[in-house]
Amino acid sequence: MIHHINGRLVEKSPTYVVIDCGGVGYYINISLNTYSQLKEGEQCKLLTHLAIKEDAHTLYGFMSDSERQLFRQLISVSGVGTSTAQMILSSLNPEDITQSILNEDVNALKAVKGIGAKTAQRIIIDLKDKIGKIETEKDFPSVSYNTVKNEALSALVALGFDKTKSNKVLDKILSGGEELTVEELIKSALKML
Repeated sequence: MIHHINGRLVEKSPTYVVIDCGGVGYYINISLNTYSQLKEGEQCKLLTHLAIKEDAHTLYGFMSDSERQLFRQLISVSGVGTSTAQMILSSLNPEDITQSILNEDVNALKAVKGIGAKTAQRIIIDLKDKIGKIETEKDFPSVSYNTVKNEALSALVALGFDKTKSNKVLDKILSGGEELTVEELIKSALKML
C-alpha cells in the first residue's frame, strides 16, 4: 500500500495530477475538493489510496486524512466503486457528505451524477454508524493556520457539539476581527450553539 506521495506537482487537471517524486511521475486521480487546494508547480503531499483490479493499479489522492477515510468508507458500500466515490467527493465537500449521511438526506446524495435512490439509501444505511465515529475523532489539517480556532473546535466537539455546526459558529465569531483567547471563543460559541 502506498500511504502518500510527496513531490513536485508537474501537471494538474480537475480529475488527476502528476507528481514528480524522485524522477518518477505518479498519475493520481483526485476529487475537485483536492484540486481546489493544490497549486501547480509547488511541492505537495497527497495521502493516497491504491485501488487494485485485475487490469489496473490506480492511485487516488487526498489533501486530508478525513477525505481519504470518507473515500474508503464510500467504496466499502456495495455498488459504490472508486469512480462513483470520486464523483461523490467532487460533487459535495466531505462535510456535506457526512451531514447528508448523518441526517439521512437521500436527496442530497441523489443529486450526485450516477447515484440513484437505492444507492443513496444503501450509503446512508451502511455508513451512518461508521461516519458518526469518524465525525467524533479529532481531525484537523496538517498545517494549522488558526490554532485558537482549532483548539476551540476540538473542545466543542469533545463537549458533544456537531463539528460542522461548531465550525460555522466559530467562523462567524472570528469574522468580527476580534483577537480572542480559546476560552473567550468557546464561551461565545456556547452562547450561539
